[in-house]
Amino acid sequence: MPKPREELKKSWSERITKQLVGKKIKSISYMTEEEVNAKYWSRSAVVIELEDGTCLFPSSDDEGNEAGAIFTTLEELQIIPVI
Repeated sequence: MPKPREELKKSWSERITKQLVGKKIKSISYMTEEEVNAKYWSRSAVVIELEDGTCLFPSSDDEGNEAGAIFTTLEELQIIPVI
C-alpha cells in the first residue's frame, strides 16, 4: 500500500505535468521592485514566463513568505539566486 506522502507527490506531479509539460519558455527576468513590494518581499526572485503568459517564480516556502532561489544540475549555473 502506498504511503500518503508518496500518493501526494504522485498527485501533485500529475497536476503539475498537466499544466506545464510541453510549454515553452518565453522570457526570463527578475521581479520588478513593484512586484517585490506587492508580495511584501525584501528580495527579487527570477521570473520564468511561458509562451501562454504563465509565470513561475520561486518562493522560500509554500506560504509565499519571501523570494526563493532555484538550484539546478547545470555545471555552469548551479544556483539561480534571489537578488
